[in-house]
Amino acid sequence: MSATADHAEERTNPAVRLGFEPGQVVQEIGYDDDVDHDLREGIGAELVDEDYDDVADAVVLWFRDEDGDLTDALVDAIGLLEDGGTIWLLTPKTGRDGYIEPSDINDAAQTAGLSQTKSISVAKDWTGTRLTAPKR
Repeated sequence: MSATADHAEERTNPAVRLGFEPGQVVQEIGYDDDVDHDLREGIGAELVDEDYDDVADAVVLWFRDEDGDLTDALVDAIGLLEDGGTIWLLTPKTGRDGYIEPSDINDAAQTAGLSQTKSISVAKDWTGTRLTAPKR
């Protein structure tokens, strides 16, 4: 594939834009019938479920307003990460059931000790917010 084609894929394939690489272990939390299955399949890393009992390179956290306390969910996700890992918080877009205000995401991330580095549209109904944990 050419460099131009690689860059085109980065812009058009949300899973690529999330930055996962083959060989990484990505723990998925909050899976339900409403998740974007194309995004999941395109991640390109090993997806493990909530019962995985080792640390992961990254966490994908599908979270809706009715799922409980976002800060608690983020704190739990931090404990699952390899040092320097990333949490991708995936929330419903504006106007969709379960939408969460960006200010609420920012507040929860700060309270959990995470830094919000970027937000992108990852699927028709989902927005992704990249959160990083401080080095331990």
